[in-house]
Amino acid sequence: MTLPLSRRLAICGAIACALASSPALAHGPTPQKAEAEVVIAAPPEAVWKLVADFGAIAGWHPDVKSAQATGNGPGAERVLVLEKGEITDGLDEIDPAGHRMAYRLSKENVEAFPVSFYTATITVDDAGGGKSKVEWAARLYRGDTGNFPPDELNDEAATSAMTVFFEDGLKGLKAKAEGQPVDGKAPVGQ
Repeated sequence: MTLPLSRRLAICGAIACALASSPALAHGPTPQKAEAEVVIAAPPEAVWKLVADFGAIAGWHPDVKSAQATGNGPGAERVLVLEKGEITDGLDEIDPAGHRMAYRLSKENVEAFPVSFYTATITVDDAGGGKSKVEWAARLYRGDTGNFPPDELNDEAATSAMTVFFEDGLKGLKAKAEGQPVDGKAPVGQ
């Protein structure tokens, strides 16, 4: 038995409406962005030397209690101890000539940091007059990738946490590169 054309079109229309509305109900997370920058009164080579040591971030980032890295080349990993636990980053790319590093979250811990995944870059550029401009940016996903995340694991919490992490880190990097103490840590050379 064949349905009349009008009935077949009505059924197809209903199916199309159902399919079109379903992604809105189950879209999951969308990538978010976080970024920060700072100008440092130190030459790019000196600032890059601090940034390029993948495991030395604890020496200039006040939010990192300690860090251990397996090296400074692509494929290296570092474990960062934060106030509420550990996360692990993996180094994807390091470009000494371009003063650019790219890394990603390898092992999440949403209790320590409300992000399920990120890729980040940190770049040191010449700002002229013996100064450096440092840019730190990331593409990230919230800690809870379900459709209805709790407030502490939603997009806003993830973006805010990453932005604060970058801002704190750049303040610490600036202090370290300019010979100032970093939240109780000794300045460069002491």
